[in-house]
Amino acid sequence: MVPPKPRDYGQLFTPFLNDAPQNDLGPGCPAHGVREKLNDISLDDAFAPHKIADRAMAKACLAGLWLRFDFLDESHSISQEIHNPTGSFWHGIMHRREQDYENSKYWFRRVCEHEVFPALHTAAQELVPEETKFERTAKFLATQDRWDPLRFIDLVASAARCNSSSEDLCRRIQLREWQLLFDFCYRQATRNTP
Repeated sequence: MVPPKPRDYGQLFTPFLNDAPQNDLGPGCPAHGVREKLNDISLDDAFAPHKIADRAMAKACLAGLWLRFDFLDESHSISQEIHNPTGSFWHGIMHRREQDYENSKYWFRRVCEHEVFPALHTAAQELVPEETKFERTAKFLATQDRWDPLRFIDLVASAARCNSSSEDLCRRIQLREWQLLFDFCYRQATRNTP
């Protein structure tokens, strides 16, 4: 599965996404040089030339963008105001990144089954190396029959705590998770409006 590319995210989002770092499993270090640019984003300008069809999903894109640049508090402020499974998804990722794993699980339980989970399940299986040189706690990724965000939280917690061989794998899955969720939010926000 090829990850979504920032090709059709408009003139405002695309430069951000092209310059975005791969995040740490933990909170990371906010990219302070980007803060002012993120603060200045107007939703309507960000989605131009499309019209926004779903403002909650447009705000979800902003929650994801703040998170991508390691501004966890700003992302949290936005995601906690989005009262749907996608808001809970961003909220859960943010708490996982701040290493509040039980709180992350709480929010992922509120997600239930998300439309992104099947693609994320496939992506995670594709990212598992052929030669399973990672610890046994990560082996479930190759054999699970659906995406289990709670088991992934446990894996991330283990990798972050122990500097394990699964850390790089978790970071790659986390990036794909972000890409898939952002793409979903963008498409829902615009619903291909002219």
